[in-house]
Amino acid sequence: MKNVPLAAVDHVDRAVLPIGTDYPPGHVLDWHEHRRAQFLYGATGVMVVDTAEGTWTVPPERAVLIPPATRHRVRMLGVSTRSLYVEPSAVPWWPATCTVVDVPPLLRELLLAAVEFEADYRLSGREGSIAALLLYEIAERAPLPFHVGMPASSDLARLCRAYLAAPDAEATNAAWAAETAMSERAFTRRFRAETGDSPAVWRTRARLLASLPLLRTASVSEVGARIGYASPAAFTAAFTRAFGMPPSRFTAGPAGGRR
Repeated sequence: MKNVPLAAVDHVDRAVLPIGTDYPPGHVLDWHEHRRAQFLYGATGVMVVDTAEGTWTVPPERAVLIPPATRHRVRMLGVSTRSLYVEPSAVPWWPATCTVVDVPPLLRELLLAAVEFEADYRLSGREGSIAALLLYEIAERAPLPFHVGMPASSDLARLCRAYLAAPDAEATNAAWAAETAMSERAFTRRFRAETGDSPAVWRTRARLLASLPLLRTASVSEVGARIGYASPAAFTAAFTRAFGMPPSRFTAGPAGGRR
């Protein structure tokens, strides 16, 4: 199915509903939730998924697993998606929080085939076999670290969401503490308790996540400078430490992209 609203087919008696959707650049799917679990694959572009618990940045040709009944928002940056909406009873192993995963060639081809199905596709034969194999392949995926946690308290969450919208390498713990009318020590202790990271570590990771959409249209040198790194080497080293692969993997040039 292509460009079909989930609400129009959610009632169909199929454990897996595949839907492909094309979005205009910068499109935002505002806060919503699904009864079903969702496997959201970005065949092109970058997606940013927000929940109350955190933010997940999904590079091109990766996917995010969204648990059922999870309120979320998705920002689409040049994205064409291939989604699976899955009955919760069919996937008791589904993660309890959003999870970014790789999409190897076999899974990608199965997704591309599945979105050509009708909503009431045959459960026997090729179509039913593909739907079943999709779930086996998804269950084998390992999580990728493209996310930051979000503090539970509204004042800290507000600071973090503002920073994600406009990362600033010059931001300091002292400035953030002043915005919450706390001492720097008390602020740092509370921030670490709510996120598991110090504010400085959290901001560094947030800036690195913000680089992923930029790498679609700019060089590693340009992106590193834009997010506050003194040299391409420093940016590459920080990015590789955080995500296990260099930023050149995500550039649009011949050396970038999925390998």
